[in-house]
Amino acid sequence: MTELKSDQFEMRRLESLSNTIFGVAMTLLAYDLPRAAVFTSAPDWNDLARVYSGKLAGLALSFIIAGVFWISHHRRLARQPVGSRGAVILNLFFLLSIVLLPVTNGLYTNYPMSSAVAVLYGLHLTAIAGLNAWLWWRTLGGWRHEIMASLFPLLVFIPGTVVAAFAPQVAPFVWFIAFGGLLIQRFYVAPTGTDK
Repeated sequence: MTELKSDQFEMRRLESLSNTIFGVAMTLLAYDLPRAAVFTSAPDWNDLARVYSGKLAGLALSFIIAGVFWISHHRRLARQPVGSRGAVILNLFFLLSIVLLPVTNGLYTNYPMSSAVAVLYGLHLTAIAGLNAWLWWRTLGGWRHEIMASLFPLLVFIPGTVVAAFAPQVAPFVWFIAFGGLLIQRFYVAPTGTDK
């Protein structure tokens, strides 16, 4: 085992913390779903659709976003077994943005037609994507396909947030495009064949 310098940290410890934070945050996304007590009698399909449809769509969007960023975070930490104090602090800010996801998701699923709430949610998604891209840049130190894949959500969330200011009902459709970053990652063939 290599001995660490005084200003270095083992990233596997950060990975353990990250897994816990992502797991808790992704579970708390369901906290704002309506309970059975909202119904005064046995619900029919229309009642279920009215109460749950928008909230489940918001939950699915946030859960998938969190899952995609967890995968990216896991892949990035695997490439960086040791990190500096700055890298750890930046990772902690990234994790803070994940901790806050259930809060903005709860607001968004309860008030999806509010442009202020939709913009706040979009700004939050943009912050998560921006921190993720910055962390990839710090890890790789230059342009690679991982950087392009991490920048793609950022380039989608920014205009999606602008759309949210004027048409909050359209913004989720724009935000879903951010998953194209997965396609960039999946189908890009690195010139050296070493990056997978």
